[in-house]
Amino acid sequence: LVVKEVADHTDPSSMRALGFCVSVEHARFMAHHFNHHGIPSVAVWGDSPRADREAALRDLAHGRVRAVFSVDLFNEGVDVPAVDTVLMLRPTESPTLFLQQLGRGLRKSTGKGFCTVLDFVGTHRKEFRFDRRYRALLGGSRRDVEREVQLQFPFLPAGCHMHLDAKASEVVLRSLRDAIPTRWPAKVDELRSLRRERPDLGLAEFLIESGLDLDDVYDGNKSWSDLREAAGADVLVPGPDEAVMRRAIGRLLHIDDRERIDTYRRHLASPVAPEISRLPERERRLLHMLLAAVADRVLGRDTSVQEAAELLWGHPQVRSELSELFGLLDGRIDHLHTPLATHPDSPLQIHARYTRIEILAAFGLGSGAKIAAWQSGVYEAKAANAELLAFTLDKSSGGFSPTTRYRDYAISRSLIHWESQSSTRTDSSTGLRYRHHERDGRTILLFSRLSADDRAFWFLGPATYRGHVGERPMAVTWELAQPLSGDLYQAFAAAVA
Repeated sequence: LVVKEVADHTDPSSMRALGFCVSVEHARFMAHHFNHHGIPSVAVWGDSPRADREAALRDLAHGRVRAVFSVDLFNEGVDVPAVDTVLMLRPTESPTLFLQQLGRGLRKSTGKGFCTVLDFVGTHRKEFRFDRRYRALLGGSRRDVEREVQLQFPFLPAGCHMHLDAKASEVVLRSLRDAIPTRWPAKVDELRSLRRERPDLGLAEFLIESGLDLDDVYDGNKSWSDLREAAGADVLVPGPDEAVMRRAIGRLLHIDDRERIDTYRRHLASPVAPEISRLPERERRLLHMLLAAVADRVLGRDTSVQEAAELLWGHPQVRSELSELFGLLDGRIDHLHTPLATHPDSPLQIHARYTRIEILAAFGLGSGAKIAAWQSGVYEAKAANAELLAFTLDKSSGGFSPTTRYRDYAISRSLIHWESQSSTRTDSSTGLRYRHHERDGRTILLFSRLSADDRAFWFLGPATYRGHVGERPMAVTWELAQPLSGDLYQAFAAAVA
């Protein structure tokens, strides 16, 4: 199998490969097997004479051997820039060790255009933590890694490619889902155990120690405060709507806008609710976005934004948890964002993510703290002189009827193909709004999410009408004022592939 995969992915007659093995016997077997198939190879390990180890690397660099198989050697401190193939033949749960082994092939060298890494997953114990290996390589949360595996790694930098065969993909996905304590009793036991030695363990430390993601902590409408209580930790005095507001915190995990996070952390640090009327309009809207999301289920139709702020500040444990959460979210920001120049009072940032409620609050829509539901993909925001178009790329999941499975996708980084509602005619009032929005001074703003399972949409920014085909629905081409980033474009392309 190994020889076949090597032959399929590289040239055995010219490669310079390092193979990392489980044992001395394993390294000897691999070298013997490669030699048997005409690939000059040697095996070295910790007890090999220094001269033999140095000769092996020297022969590899000069092409006299094509593969060196080792045991507990060459993880770090070895410089062989000519290595262009790395064979991962042993399991390791250590992200550091994995990256050290990977790094042996990443040195630049004359005539070396790329490095091929073959990671032989094989059959491992159920407890083996593939999530640690791939998170070390890809970054992001365990859920992010799971999506990357499912979509065949669309977010890799230019020039990089990763492929898992069907069996390997199945093994890795199963490991990502099964190898950590994702059931509630197991999470409680994990926190209780960790607190025996570290009673003041915070959320960030708990995630590191347990291997869990934020999504795991907030799964099933639970919260960090719920988990702490269940594990016997002290929490602050609960407010009158404590349970409902704690459940809402999990709806904020998408927040990735630094201005927003900084504003929230600054206000939450104060024990007194802010005076909303004394804040600049942009800051008022930022707070409205938070209050509408966290307190939506307990707000009355006539509740003011100030009353909503007093309500949140009357729940000190919720406020404390929000402060801790926003500190973590700040460290997860991975996109550059641009303010929305067409609407300076709106705190939306291009390429950040927002829910429908947050989008409407950002435009100052609604007479009080509670935001009316926005269910369809189109919202005419007359007060902002804007048309808000929100669409889902992958409509294969439930929730879309045959008449609502519009074909929406990125044509390029600057052009978006979008289909109107199925009843829209070219010369209808709606169709004319789309076609003549520039003449009428109306702004078209696009929002997109990968699937219906995603609560939040990426804000793509202003767009300009560039033409359409047909009607009922109209197939419109929009040109974005700011092109998609490379990874967003790849993600959008993968979602409809």
